[in-house]
Amino acid sequence: MVQVKRAYEPASKDDGARFLVERLWPRGIRKESLNAEGWLKEVAPSTALRQWFQHDPAKWDEFRKRYFHELEKHPEAWEPLLAQARSGRVTLVYSAHDAEHNNAVALKEFLENKCKALSRS
Repeated sequence: MVQVKRAYEPASKDDGARFLVERLWPRGIRKESLNAEGWLKEVAPSTALRQWFQHDPAKWDEFRKRYFHELEKHPEAWEPLLAQARSGRVTLVYSAHDAEHNNAVALKEFLENKCKALSRS
């Protein structure tokens, strides 16, 4: 199971394994207080894609398409998350203000689609 949570929300026992999935560290958060298993910069969107998107909801569909294309080219970045999600709960931690249009939400969708595809095969 994959869920998403903002970095500024407190960690809970229901989070399972927590991973920061941002290219940049969240402002105002100390590394010790994030309570994450790891910081997976490589699974975050490229700098160019992030700067193009700028969290504009009007660009959401195109962002997801471009981000999924980037992810497909780098399975080594997301396969460990997929393996973890298949065996337990994973929380993708993000720092964006928009809870509906951010890379963690898109990554969650991507990983869930991969899980479904594996279940069918």
